[in-house]
Amino acid sequence: MRSNDAIHLGLMLLALAAAYRVPFELLLLAYVVLGPAHYFTEISWLHDRSYYLPHRGIAVVLAIVAVVAALIDNASWFGFAMWGALIVCAMLAATHSAVESMLLFMAAIALSAIMYSSGSSLAVIGILIPTLIHVSLFTLVFMVLGAHRSGSRVQVALVIFYLVAIATILLLPPAAEIRIASFARVGQDYFGNVGPALGRLFGVPGLVLDTRLTSLLAFVYTYHYLNWFIKADVIRWTAVPKARLAAMAAASAASTALYFYDYAFGFTFLLALSLIHILLEFPLDSLALRQLGAAVQGAVRARRAGPVAASATRVRSTGTKASQRTTRPR
Repeated sequence: MRSNDAIHLGLMLLALAAAYRVPFELLLLAYVVLGPAHYFTEISWLHDRSYYLPHRGIAVVLAIVAVVAALIDNASWFGFAMWGALIVCAMLAATHSAVESMLLFMAAIALSAIMYSSGSSLAVIGILIPTLIHVSLFTLVFMVLGAHRSGSRVQVALVIFYLVAIATILLLPPAAEIRIASFARVGQDYFGNVGPALGRLFGVPGLVLDTRLTSLLAFVYTYHYLNWFIKADVIRWTAVPKARLAAMAAASAASTALYFYDYAFGFTFLLALSLIHILLEFPLDSLALRQLGAAVQGAVRARRAGPVAASATRVRSTGTKASQRTTRPR
């Protein structure tokens, strides 16, 4: 096992243990302390890669949309903004032709109509895209892609362990006590809508932000942030001028201090910053989904081609032997 993989596993175990021990406190501290550092460093990394967009100026529009969305009170309109931004980014970054873009747009229109007709679906998608979908589903996509490209069995094991950790929290939820009551109240204010959104999505009425769901969020958020930090030697997000790195560290510390100075204003600022980094990551997320689909398709084709090739080899071998028998001198 490489040292980086060992650190990866250790941090995942640490996040899981903390999620069982102090889920309410971990969720808020991870979001407030680790979150800003992740946002600033990833935006910097994406900037150096033109945000995986055909024109860097599009990123400015996405950032403005994120700030406006942070101020939207209507859940359905917020969901429409998140969904629309994701589709536009997918069309710009993950399609290779005008035909593909048109097909994606038509499929998005059809799905949007279905969500609109069902009433609360846009609100649900607006809650889940910047939370569980971003921090858990897309994290899983990148982990699977990394394991596929490296061909490492250890990284495959890390993917499996990540899924097992999530299943463990859901099936064997912790019985942790609330140690800092104010953290639990604030966490309920900020993440309390995730439970009802999941309940509407899966048809489970009365789902709330209880210990089980809080532990799940605490684990996936903490691991999402730590997973980014430990990939410094892989994607080289630290390969920037020292002045920029120092500025990012200062901005991250100031964001956390702002939250503890005035948590209402600090949370609004962190929400806007979080949404900016989420929307700016949408092009990369869309590209990763396409690449994962291509990898799965290639694996399926290879598996189907295997028996066909083996059958063809047997046929050629049989034909050669028959030819040898007919041409053999008697």
